Amino acid sequence: MNSGLVLIPTYNERENAELIIRKVFSLPKPFDLLVIDDGSPDGTADIVRSLMQEFPGRLFLEERKGKMGLGTAYIHGFRWALMRDYEYVFEMDADFSHNPDDLLKLHNACAVDGYDLAIGSRYIQGVNVVNWPMDRVLMSWFASAYVRFVTGMPIMDATAGFKCYTARVLRTVLRHRIRFVGYAFQIEMKWLAYKYGFRIKEVPIIFTDRTRGASKMSKGIFKEAFFGVVQMKVYSWFHRFKRATADSSHNTSDAISVTAATSTPKSR
Repeated sequence: MNSGLVLIPTYNERENAELIIRKVFSLPKPFDLLVIDDGSPDGTADIVRSLMQEFPGRLFLEERKGKMGLGTAYIHGFRWALMRDYEYVFEMDADFSHNPDDLLKLHNACAVDGYDLAIGSRYIQGVNVVNWPMDRVLMSWFASAYVRFVTGMPIMDATAGFKCYTARVLRTVLRHRIRFVGYAFQIEMKWLAYKYGFRIKEVPIIFTDRTRGASKMSKGIFKEAFFGVVQMKVYSWFHRFKRATADSSHNTSDAISVTAATSTPKSR
């Protein structure tokens, strides 16, 4: 079985593409990397393609026609990874807002500490955000507080987009139709992992806003998240979350665990 695959969705990331790829491949642990590009008109895919010859068998590119949403890009990458037997699958932005060095911490949380989902959390140890205006910090922090209030899910950074999934989480969660494609996608994936009783760990990171390229955030993305959380909660009232019997590494009665990075996981 392959070990770790980093998924990086891109749209107009020409300024960051080569830098982020080289940084990931410079890490002491060898990760493979899949770029899912949504038809970037700035030539992002061309840059990735040119680097594939330098990193054969480690760098991959999937090209899609037009902007189809962050969520669908990640789902495309998840299925690609599962078909190739990757054990650990990472979500990461292309713009260095997520420090690639922290991939090692997320990997260790799953591969060493035995958690099923590791979240790079901005809020598990205070507020660790750099270069964001205060209104955006407050909006992000209160969004996570809102998610906790509505769902009861004890995750401090519910909207985080820097994560490591084990294959068993993805195999279970992707049995569902993932309904959201924007900001709410990140919440929905955590919510399903939580409802299925997978063990979740929040790993503290420092989030640094992009210095190159343009942000993809919009008011519509936040609107989807606001109403999407209520839809997820209502859906849970009418659905039984039971893992498939093929998931032999966990029993459906396993306790849900959401902890800070300094905590020690319970024995299986």
